[in-house]
Amino acid sequence: MKKIVILISGRGSNMQAIVEAAAKQQWPAQIAAVISNRADAGGLEYAASRGIPTAVVVSKQFATREAFDAALQAKIDEFTPDLVVLAGFMRILTAGFVEHYAGRMLNIHPSLLPSFVGLATHQQAIDAGVKVHGVTVHFVTAELDHGPIVAQAVVPVLGDDTEDTLSHRVLEQEHQIYPRAVLQFVEGKLRIDGNRVHISN
Repeated sequence: MKKIVILISGRGSNMQAIVEAAAKQQWPAQIAAVISNRADAGGLEYAASRGIPTAVVVSKQFATREAFDAALQAKIDEFTPDLVVLAGFMRILTAGFVEHYAGRMLNIHPSLLPSFVGLATHQQAIDAGVKVHGVTVHFVTAELDHGPIVAQAVVPVLGDDTEDTLSHRVLEQEHQIYPRAVLQFVEGKLRIDGNRVHISN
């Protein structure tokens, strides 16, 4: 039985998608905890309503990024996770933290990486005039929004798209591919080879 800790900063819609998929599909896994860097994160209430332990490590209470990451790591490790899932966790993580969870931490980013790293990805895509946009699930490395890619989903960029309409279509795909990628990890189907991820059937 694999143990999963999910990190959120807000409503946690991807966390909810993963929790619901795990329950519906009866994964051989346990959502061991949902942890946030913000006490007012809406997703904490949802997790608690599902009987999932929750915790808060408030980033603003720490003088340095390193100090926060050390406290967060200590809290995560209380739950001895096999996998850490970043689900809208709005923090840039230190190299030491990332190394501690190397090969067992996933992130979802709302673009077709390596295009449009950072924030405001949907507006970046519109401004660039690309015809397709999308979402990427990847293993986390020290370089922001990089790392071996597990899965991607593509959506068209329409002529009348706004940041809101495009983000809505991308989010629908996020809720499909993130649970699928997490399940593949749980089932031992993901193997990292350099910068590539091989997925077994």
